[in-house]
Amino acid sequence: MMMDDDMENGSLGPFQDRPRTFPNMRSKSYVPLIFRVLMGINARVLFVLFLLGFGVIFYIGTSTSPIIVFVFSVCIITFVFAMYLSKWVLANDEGPPEMAQISDAIRDGAEGFFRTQYGTISKMACLLALLIFSIYLFRSTTPQQESSGIGRATSAYITVAAFLLGALCSGMAGYVGMWVSVRANVRVSSAARRSAREALQVAVRAGGFSAIVVVGMAVIGIAILYSTFYVWLGVDSPGSMKVTDLPLLLVGYGFGASFVALFAQLGGGIYTKAADVGADLVGKLEQGIPEDDPRNPAVIADLVGDNVGDCAARGADLFESIAAEIISAMILGGTMAQRCKIEDPSGFILFPLVVHSFDLVISSVGILSIRSTRDSSVKVPMEDPMAILQKGYSVTIVLAVLTFGVSTRWLLYTEQAPSAWLNFALCGLVGIITAYVFVWITKYYTDYKHEPVRTLALASSTGHGTNIIAGVSLGLESTALPVLVISVSIVSAYWLGQTSGLVDETGNPTGGLFGTAVATMGMLSTAAYVLTMDMFGPIADNAGGIVEMSQQPESVREITDVLDAVGNTTKATTKGFAIGSAALASFLLFSAYMDEVAAFAHEPFKQVDIAVPEVFIGGLLGSMLIFLFSAWACSAVGRTAQEVVKEVRRQFIERPGIMEYKVKPDYGRCVAIVASASLREMIKPGALAIISPIVLGFLFRILGYYSGHPLLGAKVVAAMLMFATVSGILMALFLNTAGGAWDNAKKFIETGALGGKGSDTHKAAVTGDTVGDPFKDTAGPSIHVLIKMLATITLVMAPIFL
Repeated sequence: MMMDDDMENGSLGPFQDRPRTFPNMRSKSYVPLIFRVLMGINARVLFVLFLLGFGVIFYIGTSTSPIIVFVFSVCIITFVFAMYLSKWVLANDEGPPEMAQISDAIRDGAEGFFRTQYGTISKMACLLALLIFSIYLFRSTTPQQESSGIGRATSAYITVAAFLLGALCSGMAGYVGMWVSVRANVRVSSAARRSAREALQVAVRAGGFSAIVVVGMAVIGIAILYSTFYVWLGVDSPGSMKVTDLPLLLVGYGFGASFVALFAQLGGGIYTKAADVGADLVGKLEQGIPEDDPRNPAVIADLVGDNVGDCAARGADLFESIAAEIISAMILGGTMAQRCKIEDPSGFILFPLVVHSFDLVISSVGILSIRSTRDSSVKVPMEDPMAILQKGYSVTIVLAVLTFGVSTRWLLYTEQAPSAWLNFALCGLVGIITAYVFVWITKYYTDYKHEPVRTLALASSTGHGTNIIAGVSLGLESTALPVLVISVSIVSAYWLGQTSGLVDETGNPTGGLFGTAVATMGMLSTAAYVLTMDMFGPIADNAGGIVEMSQQPESVREITDVLDAVGNTTKATTKGFAIGSAALASFLLFSAYMDEVAAFAHEPFKQVDIAVPEVFIGGLLGSMLIFLFSAWACSAVGRTAQEVVKEVRRQFIERPGIMEYKVKPDYGRCVAIVASASLREMIKPGALAIISPIVLGFLFRILGYYSGHPLLGAKVVAAMLMFATVSGILMALFLNTAGGAWDNAKKFIETGALGGKGSDTHKAAVTGDTVGDPFKDTAGPSIHVLIKMLATITLVMAPIFL
């Protein structure tokens, strides 16, 4: 595949005798088309257009519900706050010229790969949109759609428009994540020359900007789509669609977000870990040079990978998580309100949007609670960055509990069950506690302050093999506590919902599933702050690389090493948080899928019997899908890393002057190798995830037609979804925790423990780290995106299974 010029020609100019001097490496910066168009418009005209846009948005909001107006207002205010954060971060200095020049090279590579990767994803999204449109033109419609006059063509246009909007917003979320990281890294490096606390604050506020924009876009995107459909379709007017059926039209938005997030995570994960593994194996083990040493030809590719894999992909990932959770909770809220004959169901439907609006506010407070010392010239002992971040998280948690209680009393109070709102508030508390416990468990298993990682580091002292054995066993053990926590939270939330007092026409309790939905909202009610901690990791990692490449004093590198180690822990905790929320969200989406199948089939669909051979086969294939997907993702990293290793070895052999700083490595060649390979390698596992449920459901639909079981296709897909979710949660927990523990065991040894850098123990730990790289940054994160995408694709494609 032909790559962009800014990736292929990533040369850094002649390498100087003075290693700290890097020539100008900037090429023309890449800006997405939509931003280029906006930047080309006159400022006054643009201001008027924005005012008109806001006016239209608020007009649609007032025509829909005061709750929507509240959501729009909060989102716009927090976007202004995000602009403040970006200006504050960019106002910091970039340090000496050599730092800025290295940062420019990283920015070039990241923006070039982003353009090529998302260009490929957009083409695939358009093809899939055509497929969805064709399916919906020939599918059956639900009784609700028939009664409201929504035909097949209208339904097709709505679903495709929602899919494309979700894909576009997910891509923009990824771009925002990368945009800030490639500009903040050098500013964190420069701040580290003065104090650790100042560097921490810059990194947190940079991550906070990205997090606020990502969460805000997810919320306002769904709110705009909901209110637009509400006004356009004349919802709740005589002869039109009921408001309780409206959330089903938003499913395409979640599928579009999932589609982009999966390929972003796969492509970015393959890129970052192939470069990292290649750089470590040759640089550290064979040549004995430090991490991020400028003599390593793969170092720029490694630093670029931090941005495209950990920032852009994670932004799209969390965007998708929030979108899927909001839509599934809206569907379940509408269904429950309809069954209970609640007079005004809008509160139950729009509750998720309000919760995440408050999330933006309380996370902003948490971000602002992290401040630097006023006088950077005063030397104070280095504080534990993890303790500082934890304090901010504690502030956010306390505010989340208060705002969640306010939200439930405001929106979920009903005369039919006056105390129901309190039960649902307790469901939210269950979710918040679950999130906190998940973060603590992951921190325990991945932070080198605790016993598991130190035991793993000690196992490195007896060789490479014992390190691998200890890491695998640690990862396997780490699945137990999270699964117990998820189980307790689901049962607790379901019981609280069932005992809320809400009953259907026959007197049966109906609040159980909505209780689990509220618990999921509680778990994600601090999502913006958690994403801030996640974005902090790769920014700190990049800052350490810039400090090492520009050969700053050892004291500066010590500060960035501490921030980097904390960043590894925050990334691991965020992945654990994401897996937990994915488990609860997938449970909700599964319930929504069963409701949608029942609506299309015109008959109840409440359970799946796995004793039926065909259904059991569907479950078995779902579990197999997780393992095969993981294998293909890891092997993609392995194949690409082999190409990087060969290229780095070739350069060290053919250019012996590299080690003496006499000859410049060809950084651009390694960037081009990993960029082209990652784009090529992401297609196969991504296609597997999309095609499998469609083919499986369609084949068993045909078999069911001829055997007299019309719902067989839907049941087989339900079993596949159920088993894939269970297997995926366990696999993702194992991969993420084992990878994070291996990484921090290496970091612990690099602090001087057990022989320190360059020792045999350190080399064994590096081997473990390279094994864990594709686990924690490619396969693991991709799996929890996969299980949510399987749930959304089955919702969108449900008609072809019947």
